[in-house]
Amino acid sequence: MNLLLPFLAVLLGFVAAIVIKPQSANRMKLLLAFSGAFLLSAVASEFLPEIYGTGESTYAAYLMGGVFLQIILEFFSKGAEHGHLHVNKDVSVFPFLLFGSLCLHAFLEGMPLQESHGHDHNHGMGMLYGIAVHKIPIAFILTSFLLNSKFKTYKTILIILFFAAMSPLGSLTAGNIEFLQEVMLPIKAIVAGIVLHVSTTLILEASENHKFNLAKIVVMVLGGVLGFLL
Repeated sequence: MNLLLPFLAVLLGFVAAIVIKPQSANRMKLLLAFSGAFLLSAVASEFLPEIYGTGESTYAAYLMGGVFLQIILEFFSKGAEHGHLHVNKDVSVFPFLLFGSLCLHAFLEGMPLQESHGHDHNHGMGMLYGIAVHKIPIAFILTSFLLNSKFKTYKTILIILFFAAMSPLGSLTAGNIEFLQEVMLPIKAIVAGIVLHVSTTLILEASENHKFNLAKIVVMVLGGVLGFLL
């Protein structure tokens, strides 16, 4: 499931971008708010206890490294992780830096998910579901950008399939390279920093003029509770 679910989530976002009319795209804001709360709850209940349970303060450096790594990635991805792109849609050249940063983000997110193959079936499932849900709006905005930029449909499909494969590829890489298994806790700390930055930004961006509407409050509370329970 940890290989298939993130892949299918990207495809769902792709289909949604084709089916949903642009004026209805604001509904994605609720999904972003939900995924932000879900991710924050999942990383707080799954990764942080394991990281800080070691008693090693050095892991805090890895976590902060993940936060700053995400800030750097967002400089190139133009905010796509938050469900929007601050770029000119009328582009004729493929944005390699933008796409590369999104792929690296997805690859790193997938690496800790390989542990859900272990004996504890439920271990890491909250993060798995949270990352999968978050991929839907990312794929939605990426697909919309590519289609609006007049890229050919077959190229858009290939790009989305390549992006969809990144998290599963991260899981497979981490699960089959012994060295990565040995340094999995630092990797988790880095990914925790990445997820903390993304999730808190999503929650903060859910407010408009510093006011939360009821629908967003409800979906965020629901996301937070489910992230903790799963």
